[in-house]
Amino acid sequence: MNKLIQKAYIKEHIGFAAVYGLGAMILFGLAGLYGYDNAVRNMSYGLVLIVFFAGTYGIYDFIRYRKKCLELADIASQTGERDYHLPDAGCLMEGIYQKMVYEEAQERRRVISEYDEKKGDMADYYTMWIHQIKTPIAAMRLLLADKAEGAGYLEGQQAAEELFKIEQYAEMALHYARLDSLSSDLLFKKYSVYEILKQAVKKYAVLFIGSGLSFSMEEFVCQAVTDEKWLAFVLEQILSNALKYTKKGGIVIYGADSARNRQDGNVAYVVVEDSGIGIRQEDLPRIFERGFTGCNGRLDKRSTGIGLYLCRQIVDRLSHTLRVESRVGEGTKVILGFDQQKYD
Repeated sequence: MNKLIQKAYIKEHIGFAAVYGLGAMILFGLAGLYGYDNAVRNMSYGLVLIVFFAGTYGIYDFIRYRKKCLELADIASQTGERDYHLPDAGCLMEGIYQKMVYEEAQERRRVISEYDEKKGDMADYYTMWIHQIKTPIAAMRLLLADKAEGAGYLEGQQAAEELFKIEQYAEMALHYARLDSLSSDLLFKKYSVYEILKQAVKKYAVLFIGSGLSFSMEEFVCQAVTDEKWLAFVLEQILSNALKYTKKGGIVIYGADSARNRQDGNVAYVVVEDSGIGIRQEDLPRIFERGFTGCNGRLDKRSTGIGLYLCRQIVDRLSHTLRVESRVGEGTKVILGFDQQKYD
């Protein structure tokens, strides 16, 4: 840093030194032309004094210049409201620049404040709307349940499936609206992942029944320190995708402990495997990006590209792992990993 400051100082003041040297040469030249007695020698004494005082001032000016550069570099490395920590202006030009910086920072703070306010209002509105829409959804479910025993059983079942999908889309919107405040909403406890997954499967029973797919879930032991609500949402999204993109065959859920004695430590895995249409290899690296739907999403016009993005964000904050293996036409494996070192 010191060498950089030295080079910058020399570069900025080289013009003054050159003008000073040129002026001295002109004076010496004029004195020589006019033939003044001992003029060159007498002027040399004055020149030595000028060089001494100029050098002394140059050292002082460089120290002040270096101090200010270091202060600015330190401020630049900080985060937050850096404009409040700027050193005092040393000249009019610096004062003008600082005024511009202050005004720009105030405008930025005003825009951010307005954005945060609008974002908060929008999140509040979405949350209120989702809670309000749950009331008619619950009422419609009760009405459909009353008709489930009658002649219109098939129509009632189909209507129940569509109603369930509406409710899940509303849940997704609610979780998306709450994503920014996820850290403050987490409640970590030790849970059985199998039990949480069993409840998610039970919740999706209406879609499993209507899909006509085979289903198998092996019992396994997997403990995890996690947030039950948010992990359940992740598992539900994985089940929803498996159902959405599987038209024949079935879905299998099982646990795996193959990571024991391997480099990635003692990790228990939960695998949701389907025999669906699969994912293209070129799409796999991007499936967790927000809004990315890939080839499958373009085929299914209902896809939003939000579900897996939410899963990745939630899993990362829960300190679990999530990866996907898939081949087109062969199906997809979604693999959730849970660190088991705490339970050995």
